[in-house]
Amino acid sequence: MPSPRSTQWAQLFSLPEQPALPLQGRLRAAVVQAILAGRLSPGAPLPSSRELANLLGLSRNTVTSAYLQLMDEGFLEARPRSGVFVAHNAQPVAAVAAEPLVDRNGQSGQPPDWSVRVLRSLVDQPTLAKPDQWRGYPYPFVYGTYDPQLFPTEDFRECCARSLARSQLLHWTPDFETDDVPDLIEQIRTRLLPKRGVFALKEEILVTVGTQHAYYLLADALFDERKYVGLEEPGHPHARNSFSLRNPKWVEVAVDGDGLVVDALPVVDYLFITPSHQSPTTATLSLERRQWLLRKAELQDFVIIEDDYEAENLYAGAPMPALKSLDKTGRVIYVGAVSKSLSPALRLGYVVAPRGLITELRAIRHAMVRHPSAFLQHAYALFLSLGHHESHARRVNAAMQERLALAAEALRSHLPDFAFRLPQGGASIWVQAPAWVDAAELALMARSHGVLIEAGDVFFVKPPYPCTFFRLRLSSIAAAQIPAGIRALGLAVEELAKARGERRMPSTCAH
Repeated sequence: MPSPRSTQWAQLFSLPEQPALPLQGRLRAAVVQAILAGRLSPGAPLPSSRELANLLGLSRNTVTSAYLQLMDEGFLEARPRSGVFVAHNAQPVAAVAAEPLVDRNGQSGQPPDWSVRVLRSLVDQPTLAKPDQWRGYPYPFVYGTYDPQLFPTEDFRECCARSLARSQLLHWTPDFETDDVPDLIEQIRTRLLPKRGVFALKEEILVTVGTQHAYYLLADALFDERKYVGLEEPGHPHARNSFSLRNPKWVEVAVDGDGLVVDALPVVDYLFITPSHQSPTTATLSLERRQWLLRKAELQDFVIIEDDYEAENLYAGAPMPALKSLDKTGRVIYVGAVSKSLSPALRLGYVVAPRGLITELRAIRHAMVRHPSAFLQHAYALFLSLGHHESHARRVNAAMQERLALAAEALRSHLPDFAFRLPQGGASIWVQAPAWVDAAELALMARSHGVLIEAGDVFFVKPPYPCTFFRLRLSSIAAAQIPAGIRALGLAVEELAKARGERRMPSTCAH
């Protein structure tokens, strides 16, 4: 027989009848309504994710994700060794009564039902996200900011100032219509691409507002509900979400220590891949597999979309040639980032593809944003031409090597039963926890210790439960904070183990 407390929770969090919303959205709506209506006062405790999942017949992933988002929005807060509570500043807001619209016959009108009208929604798609106040956390192992210790302030300021000189205004102030700043195209063509073994004509390059803009353009031009699109599993959630707007049929392809398992690839029309440093596992696709993948693309007549993710961040071994550099038949569309190592906020990327496709993408881009900021294109062309990009990349690589070494040492010390492989490059470590740990629950617990991690379920089209994987990004945290951050994460694991009644056992996995 259910206890009175359980019955109370079940009534309080009864899911609203809103079929257009997924279960997670309906649960969030129920919690918010209870808070705003004053039925849950500031500081009130909430049931654990396990208890609420059992009461409502939901998965723990659904409840945990709802709790995390409500924390981001300021409705809930986590307290160390105590649980989840209504945030102290989550006060009910007095609503301002609006006068209804009234027609000539005295009848009030009804607002549109946007849940029915919106045809392509991404609101409830799983994606990488951070709390609104994430910069206040002492240990942010997440992606999302420039590094103030590494940002080349003087060099970039010089390039911006030069672009603002009167003699340079004619180079970027006119309306470019469908074109890009020629100086930036030339720098991409002659400086960036040859380092990856890629040679292209200027007509084969399009500048984008970051790599996600490139994903959207490609999906708009190439995908529909009849197309089969292969994705690495686990893979890049931003690409998956951009592609999903055209509702293709997903085909998940396994990934191992050498990257995409080419022999496991079924029939597809397009394949998205991150071969340089696979997102999120950091594995590098072997040369043998690259060659076999290109041959298979010819035999099965499919096109490859290559995101050369973090290719510049290489710390050991010889650089692997880009897949595009091995392509002899024009089957590889190459997506790159110009400014990611400098700051993700600058939003400059590019696409290299056959001339006919670039022409189509250029027309779509013109309909969306006309063209990326010509001023920023011109300033970054100067940044590249003066050699600042290369010197900055060297500094970033040295710093990331130090941070990776510190993180690896701290993981071995404080989380010895967690498995990981130190990557040859990039700025993250893919970690596998013991089988009893669900990374989404650990991420929730870790916040109360000041630690932010990227739970692994968001990287999967079909996430397992429990999902034991998570990613530690090192681009937003200072080196000096890494050991203490991993130590705090270890405390969160201990707390989770006590809550679950688990004993932490030494792992047999090799690091």
